[in-house]
Amino acid sequence: MTAPQPPITFDARPLTDPVDAAAVRAFTAELRARQSTTVSTSTIIGIVAVSVAGVVVLPIFVTIILSLASASGSSGIAAVPLVLIGLVLIAVVLMIWLGVRNGQATRYRLSRFAQANGMSYEARIADPPLPGMIFSLGRSRQSTDLVRGTHPRFVEFGNYQYTVQSGKNSTTYRWGYVAVKLDVPLPNIVLDANGNNSFGSNLPASFQKEQRLSLEGDFDRYFTLYCPTGYERDALYLFTPDIMARFIDNAAQLDVEIVDDWLFLYTQRKVSTLDPPTWAWLFGAVGALLTKFDQWARWRDERLLAESAGAVAATASVPSPAMSAPLPFAPPVGLLTPPPGVAPQGRRLKRSTTWLPIVVVIGFALFWFWSRLN
Repeated sequence: MTAPQPPITFDARPLTDPVDAAAVRAFTAELRARQSTTVSTSTIIGIVAVSVAGVVVLPIFVTIILSLASASGSSGIAAVPLVLIGLVLIAVVLMIWLGVRNGQATRYRLSRFAQANGMSYEARIADPPLPGMIFSLGRSRQSTDLVRGTHPRFVEFGNYQYTVQSGKNSTTYRWGYVAVKLDVPLPNIVLDANGNNSFGSNLPASFQKEQRLSLEGDFDRYFTLYCPTGYERDALYLFTPDIMARFIDNAAQLDVEIVDDWLFLYTQRKVSTLDPPTWAWLFGAVGALLTKFDQWARWRDERLLAESAGAVAATASVPSPAMSAPLPFAPPVGLLTPPPGVAPQGRRLKRSTTWLPIVVVIGFALFWFWSRLN
């Protein structure tokens, strides 16, 4: 374990301070002016559903009640359900109004929080162009309540959701994430935190077992590490004992993915929130890791060395216009430095097939046949 890091200081007052209603309305109008006027599919579906309920279903229901009252000869019978319907409608409208107002106040507070801490705020981004494993799944992908900083390197805190269609049913998955920009591309490495798993991994992807790498000390108690086959030594270079200790001390409840020149921290709870302890935890985790990323900038993929040497040798073998023969030598391979980047075999982990649904279906089929025979 490393020595305890000094507490991260930040101004959390905008998260909880009272807000001025006029300022919230002005900020909301500014957001609407900045954002695209394109209406999302889910919004259109919601508007259509409410319109159908208000124009078709409600009048039919009221007509049925009035018909029953007319048939019974008592107007008091119709009054009770009509009053109840009116109260329900008032409650629904009030809940919608409160939800909209609270959402506007939340966005205003997060914007002021970002500004107070030298950061910026973005309310929503559709289909964010990030390479992490969660950002290419499903449809209706969007990040919300993004808080971004640029010093000492780019960091983005955000909430993310996507929808997966399965037959006639659809499920919306929600994540919180922290995206940190790195200096150079690195091999695709995943740290599956053991502390946030229940029945197996909570990650939306599974990886082939031969890519699992066991590290020294207690690291395996907290994380399961996956790296591309052949990149075990590179993973050991990146995850030195002091860096492993930083992850254990500060990010043991967060899943981690390194892909291209990004590092992602994932959690299945909101990251961008009005809860000051959550921000203190995240700021502390990111701050502890940032101090170690400079040594990652020195990593180079030796597999690119052969490609670079081959390219130089090919160039050297091309006859010069002033010469009738190619150059008689190529620069020694040992003097070349690999360029920043990752060879193709290290850019993405190999995914494994999830056999559990198939096994469950086969099991039910066998049980059904067995029950029919008996």
